[in-house]
Amino acid sequence: MEIKKAKFLKSSSDNKGCPTPDKPEFAFIGRSNVGKSSLINMLCNVKDLAKTSSKPGKTQLINHFIIDEKWYLVDLPGYGYAKTSKTNLEKFEALISNYVTKRKNLVCLFILIDSRLELQKIDAEFMEWCAEKEIPFAIAFTKIDKLGKNQWASNLAKFKKQLLTTWEEMPQYFETSAEKRIGNKDILNFIEENFQYFVPPPKATANDDI
Repeated sequence: MEIKKAKFLKSSSDNKGCPTPDKPEFAFIGRSNVGKSSLINMLCNVKDLAKTSSKPGKTQLINHFIIDEKWYLVDLPGYGYAKTSKTNLEKFEALISNYVTKRKNLVCLFILIDSRLELQKIDAEFMEWCAEKEIPFAIAFTKIDKLGKNQWASNLAKFKKQLLTTWEEMPQYFETSAEKRIGNKDILNFIEENFQYFVPPPKATANDDI
């Protein structure tokens, strides 16, 4: 699959403000500064579609983008940004939790992981939480171009070893680089293959409890 048209649709502070769940939806989430906006821009081939920033915590709303008039790509707030207030942290956590567990048309959640680091506790806990809530997810390792081939292979092996101490098998994962455009085709083909799991809502209840 190749994206031909991508445009920003709207920002929402909760699920009720999100678009009607009448199209398959794929969301992206990760710790602040993991390279989420850059990855989204790379996938859509639009330089400034999702706003990038050197300041962590910039994304604070649920941002919907309409892709080829067929599906939604969603940019979610980053988690684990310690410098924001406790009130804001609780607000973001509630926003993410409600969206992930109640958004009926969410087909898959991409959890972004910085390839340069070992498995972080907050990432491991978030993946475990998704598994407990039966949320389909895939991992996208970001910034692999920042590492040499051998270093990345070593980091990936460590990540797998850590994860497999609690998981029966390694979740679906992708190796990506926004700068080198690595992983673009793999992720987009995965998204296209998973369109089949989208179940359109009944017309009479399309706008209920989204």
